[in-house]
Amino acid sequence: MVDIGMFRDEVAGWAAGGSGERARELAEVLGVHTAVLLEGLSDLAAVEALASGRGRDLAAEGVCAVSMGGAMSVGRYAGLLGPSGLGLRLVGLCDEREKPFFDRSLDPDRAPRPGVFVCAADLEDELIRALGPARIERIVRSEGELRAWQTFVQQPAQHGRPRHQQLRRFIGTKKGRKIRYGRLLVEALAPDQVPAPLDALLASL
Repeated sequence: MVDIGMFRDEVAGWAAGGSGERARELAEVLGVHTAVLLEGLSDLAAVEALASGRGRDLAAEGVCAVSMGGAMSVGRYAGLLGPSGLGLRLVGLCDEREKPFFDRSLDPDRAPRPGVFVCAADLEDELIRALGPARIERIVRSEGELRAWQTFVQQPAQHGRPRHQQLRRFIGTKKGRKIRYGRLLVEALAPDQVPAPLDALLASL
C-alpha cells in the first residue's frame, strides 16, 4: 500500500542523487499535484497539525508537504518537483531572510505565480508571539520540561533576554524538541490565533 510518506522518502532520495523514477511513479499513483516546500521537519509538523485540526487530509487532496533539510536546498527541490521535473504546483513557507532563495528558485515571474508565504523571523517565533510566553510555558510544563526550562533560563547567556526569545531558543536546543513543539504549538492555537503566513499557506492549497 503506497502512501504520501513513501513519495516523500523517494523525493528525498532523488534530491540526494537518486534516479527519481520511483518518485515519478508514486506521484502518478497518488495523484500528487502540489508540493509544499518547507525548510525543516518542525515546519512540516506544524503544517500537518494545522491541516489535521481543520479536518483536511492533504495527501488525499493531492498535496505533499516536503521537508528539504534547509532553505538552500529549495533550488534542487524546485527543479525536481516543479515545471522542469514532475510538473507539480509549488508553494513555499520560509523565513524572511530566506525569501530570496525561494524567489529565485520558484521563478516569481512565471504565471501562475508561486505562493511563497513568509514568516518574519521563523515559524517558531510566529507561533510564540501568537500564543504568548505564558501559554508556551504552560505547554512546556505539561510536557514535563519545566525543570529543563528553569535551568535553561538561569544560563548566563539568557540573562536579560526577552521571554519570547528565550523560549524560541529553548525550543531549538534539543534534538527532536523543535519538531514536537511545532505540532504542539499549532494544536494549542485558537482559530483566530493562527499566524498569517501559516493560515494563508493552508488557504492556498
